Amino acid sequence: MAAEERKRPDRPAHARLGASSVDVLSVDAVEEQAASLAERGPGRERIEELALGRPLLRIDGLVAGYGKMEILHRIDLQVAAGQSLCLIGPNGAGKSTVLHSIYGFTRIWSGSIVLDGQDVTRLSPNQRLSKAGIAYVLQDNSVFPDLTVEENLWMGGYLKERPNQARRAAERVFDKYDRLARRRHQPARVLSGGERRLLEISRALVMDPRMLLIDEPSIGLEPRYIDMVFEILADLQQSEGKAILMVEQNAKKGLEFADVGYVLVSGSIAMADTGDRLLQNPDVGRLFLGG
Repeated sequence: MAAEERKRPDRPAHARLGASSVDVLSVDAVEEQAASLAERGPGRERIEELALGRPLLRIDGLVAGYGKMEILHRIDLQVAAGQSLCLIGPNGAGKSTVLHSIYGFTRIWSGSIVLDGQDVTRLSPNQRLSKAGIAYVLQDNSVFPDLTVEENLWMGGYLKERPNQARRAAERVFDKYDRLARRRHQPARVLSGGERRLLEISRALVMDPRMLLIDEPSIGLEPRYIDMVFEILADLQQSEGKAILMVEQNAKKGLEFADVGYVLVSGSIAMADTGDRLLQNPDVGRLFLGG
C-alpha cells in the first residue's frame, strides 16, 4: 500500500502561534516521508557532476555496517579537493557510519573507497591516515585533559617517523592559531568548548591530511564558537585545498557552509545537490530544516 494511503496515528500536530498555525511532523512521519525520497535517489552522473568531474574521494556501491548488521546499502559518494560536503538526514540514517566506513571502523561487505586513485577499502585506520591522508575528527570530546595543549598536538603526530616532525607540525599550528599558541603550556581541561574543538581539528592537521572527516563540528558549542569553527574549516578548505566531509546535526548551518549536500535516509542516498539548492528545496525544508 502506498505511504500516502496508509492510515497513520502520527498525523501532523498543529501548534497555534498567534493567529497562524504551524504543522509539526512527528518523528515517524518524517522518517516515512523521507523514505519516499530515497526511492528516487540521485543518479551517478549527478554525483559526478557535483564533484566537478574530478573527485579526490570516490565511493562506489558501498555496503557496510557493524558485525552482522548492514547499515549502508550501495552508497555512492564523491567529493573533490578543496570542496566541502555535508551529510544530513534523520537520526539513525547512517550518516556517521559513512564517516566510520571511510576511516576503517566498519565491516565492508562490498563496494570500494578510493582516494586520489588509491584503493583504501581494506586499509587500517592508521594506514588511511599515514598513507592516504584521511583524518577523522571525532564527535565526542577527544582531547587529553591533563596533557598540555602542546602535548595534545604532539599526540596528533604519533604516526610520524620521528618525534621532531610532530613538534615542527605543532609549531606550524601555533603560528596559524594564536588562540592555541597563548595556551600551549596550559592543560587542555582549561580550554573553552570552542578552543577544545579547535584543538581537535588542529591535532588532525599535524599529519597534514588531504581529507578531513568531521563528525558534528558544532555539537555542544555556543553560537560564537560555532561560527569560529566553521570559519576555520572554510579557511582549511579554501586556502589549503582540504576536502571536508562532515555530518552536522544543525542541517541548516551545515548546508549553508557546504558546497554539496547529501540527504541520507535508511542507509541510502535520497538526494544530492549543492548546499544552496538543498536549502531552497521544500521537501528538505519541511523534513529537516523545521519549515
